Amino acid sequence: MYGYGYGYRLDPTIFLVLIGVLLSLWAQNRVNSTFARYSRVRSFSGMTGAEAARRLLNVQGIYDVTVQPVSGKLTDHYDPRTKVVKLSDSVYNATSVAAIGVAAHECGHAMQHNEGYGPLRFRSALVPVANFGSQLSWPMILLGILFGGLGSPLVQVGILMFSLAVLFQLVTLPVEFNASSRAVRLLDSQGILSGEEVDGTRKVLKAAALTYVAAAAGSILQLLRLVILFGGRDRDND
Repeated sequence: MYGYGYGYRLDPTIFLVLIGVLLSLWAQNRVNSTFARYSRVRSFSGMTGAEAARRLLNVQGIYDVTVQPVSGKLTDHYDPRTKVVKLSDSVYNATSVAAIGVAAHECGHAMQHNEGYGPLRFRSALVPVANFGSQLSWPMILLGILFGGLGSPLVQVGILMFSLAVLFQLVTLPVEFNASSRAVRLLDSQGILSGEEVDGTRKVLKAAALTYVAAAAGSILQLLRLVILFGGRDRDND
């Protein structure tokens, strides 16, 4: 039995969820501390994040993408629908190594979009089904258990829908790593950063990438838990 009511023993698979939570907290702490450290290191070029972004886009011949500020902390992102690189308050007007690295990373996504980078196109195509799956997977599983038991087809469909969200997390990884590698390479080749500054930016972007790795790992662990708990069609008869 798996602990779904009073008197049942503790569900051992809850530790899979706890591992995912701990990974996420560790990754978030890592990116916050690394960004804070290199936010105190002013770049030799003195360029702001916004200026560096605009220069990198121009160098790549991308003139139809604008660079705009967005409120919040580490809320930086590229919006492919409006072709806007949005930089947070701690990046847009900042001249630090960290700010320039984050701005360059978002430009990396704009470059991917401009050239039709395969993994980015695949991820974009997955967005609607992944959102649909993540929103309805648990309601589907709970309805299946309520009306048909653990072996209900609805439970199996719910697990399949959740797996689509996991797939999205996995496809995100090469997209993010590629954007970071583009950023570091261009910042170095264009002389916007040099030497130890490039190393600092690389550390910031690696730390940021860990949040995506942790998210993917957490999703996989959650999927594994669902399969262990509900994957057997005959468990409701145990």
